[in-house]
Amino acid sequence: MGRKLIVVTDTGIDGAFALTLALADPQLELLVIGATAGNVGHEQATRNVFTIVEHLDPPRRPRIGAALPIDYERKMHELHGPDGLGGADFPSVELHHPHPADRLISETARAHPGEVTILLLGPATVLARAMDRDTDLPRTLQRVVFVGGAWHEPGDVSPVADFHFWCDPAAARQLLHSGVPLTLLPLDVSNKLVFSPADLRNLPPTDSRAGGFLRTVLPLAIAPTSGLRGKEGVLLNDVLGVAALSRIEAFTLCPMWVDVETRGELTRGMSVFDARWGSTNRPNIELATAVDIPLVRNYILETLASGFA
Repeated sequence: MGRKLIVVTDTGIDGAFALTLALADPQLELLVIGATAGNVGHEQATRNVFTIVEHLDPPRRPRIGAALPIDYERKMHELHGPDGLGGADFPSVELHHPHPADRLISETARAHPGEVTILLLGPATVLARAMDRDTDLPRTLQRVVFVGGAWHEPGDVSPVADFHFWCDPAAARQLLHSGVPLTLLPLDVSNKLVFSPADLRNLPPTDSRAGGFLRTVLPLAIAPTSGLRGKEGVLLNDVLGVAALSRIEAFTLCPMWVDVETRGELTRGMSVFDARWGSTNRPNIELATAVDIPLVRNYILETLASGFA
């Protein structure tokens, strides 16, 4: 089997693409998908995870954890639509009474000590709650890969903060200082993965499960993304997290110390990096500072082409 994986996602369009890729990659064994509020509210986030898994119908179905009943001050409807999937209007699905995501995370990590990686594609709240539930969790996990933060790049939800840090900066801080091995993919690298209309034409055909799903959802994101960025295409920040699990050679990494501003009136959620010579702050993350986008793009298209039909 492949690398044991838990994905925590707020199920916007790029998160839906990331889940599709993770389910298609034979190098990954996706054990649990934990929903979290973020791009959408907590109930919609849980519903979206069920919708994605039901539509893709992968050979091995992961367990699904319900989002905590917590919503944030802002959502990202302007990019992902009110339902998080661009208003694609998929058939409704039964939710099957899922367990809380924080509980599933703790139980799964304990069942496979030292083997589970968590890919965090949303606010860190649910993972912080799981660490509160199980104080040994940071020592039980193999690694956390977190798509979040902004190094030299401006923020997306504010001038200085990325959305995932901004939603729950205290949870992000708790994670960063938990001692768990952590790879951080800030906006500096995640903003570089944009699929153009030409890339979308290279996706699997409509009559395949992955191709049919992605060709339905992704075009709905072109206009909102293009309007914000002035460049035609779909921004796929969260998908880069999956690539970091299977194609780490595409990334330049360096050890770094980082903290999060939790109270600032103008700087809430700001990532504060200490790159000073002679600093006494010991690195607490591996920071991705660059990425080979052509290699990542090839990985995505090849994996989807050879994944489940």
